[in-house]
Amino acid sequence: MQGRRQPAGLLLAAGGGTRYGMPKALVSDGGELWINRALGTLRDGGCAPLVVVIGAAAAEVRAKADLGGAIIVENTGWADGMGSSLRAGLAALGPTAAAAAVVMLVDTPGITADAVRTVATHTAPGALALATYRDEDGHPVLLGRDHWPGVVELATGDTGARAYLRNNPDTVIRVPCDRISDGTDVDSPAT
Repeated sequence: MQGRRQPAGLLLAAGGGTRYGMPKALVSDGGELWINRALGTLRDGGCAPLVVVIGAAAAEVRAKADLGGAIIVENTGWADGMGSSLRAGLAALGPTAAAAAVVMLVDTPGITADAVRTVATHTAPGALALATYRDEDGHPVLLGRDHWPGVVELATGDTGARAYLRNNPDTVIRVPCDRISDGTDVDSPAT
């Protein structure tokens, strides 16, 4: 990453997909599971190590997905919301040397490796950066290691890092990704 430390990749894929009708980690598009696509996007975007947080239908996800090369974290509290998965993923990254983590959601299949690389150019322990689409905040999100304790403290329910980012507006770097990626969060099969 051009003289910068390589960021870790953190994929949140634990949810039950209630509105979608199934766990989104198991959604297949063109014969490829979204979880496999997302891990590939993080890998191709230059992230290592890779951590994937699974939860709902964990045994089926393990059986069907290609999670090779990733640290697998099973979040038994996945029903509590995305915040518990983010906390579990950052805890797994704690012992690593990663200066930052690029966080992606499994239900954003239009995110490209170019978007990951572009956001990851800001990798540093004190950095906070996120992709924007039509001036709206989206994913991927880069969380510098110095911010992990604060993110963990505020990550509850389905909030994830949103509350922490809102509390630190002057630190957050917004990276326009409209031309290189589609950050749509897919909530239902019709989306």
